[in-house]
Amino acid sequence: MPIRDERGLFERLSLEAFQSGLSWVTILRKREAFRSAFKHFDPDKVARFSDRDVERLTADASIIRNRPKILATIGNAAATIALRKDGGLADFIWSFKPERTPEPRTLADIPTSSPESLGLSKALRKRGFAFVGPTTMFALMEAVGIVDTHLLDSHRRGTSGIWGHTGRSKRSGTRGG
Repeated sequence: MPIRDERGLFERLSLEAFQSGLSWVTILRKREAFRSAFKHFDPDKVARFSDRDVERLTADASIIRNRPKILATIGNAAATIALRKDGGLADFIWSFKPERTPEPRTLADIPTSSPESLGLSKALRKRGFAFVGPTTMFALMEAVGIVDTHLLDSHRRGTSGIWGHTGRSKRSGTRGG
């Protein structure tokens, strides 16, 4: 379902970074631990994490103890705060919504990136974000409703309310990347 608030998007962005190279099941099983460890993904709190917090997190077996990903999450919190002066993380990410969403008929037809996810990746990197590659950003776009990659004959197709069954947007106002 669509996620349009800063904290929700920061959480999804962070979890996508931690998921990179791992199974989603691993992340989902640890989601509550991540929420606790990262102060419910409040960017203002996470951006203030110290070296001591980094050490605490790298010792926390209830989350993924990957130091570069932990540091990226802290840095991404600071970058999220900086984006507020230009409209905020939610508006920024959603501005990369494509004019059309993929229309996969088979699992093999589901893309793993798009021109928009590449554009979002590059734009976020320019803004100081890390662990935001085009494949990771496409997964984020799927997770928050920006694209709908459900198969055309799936009962889930179009249920977000963002996209019609045919792949046309029900709303406008995107720059597309």
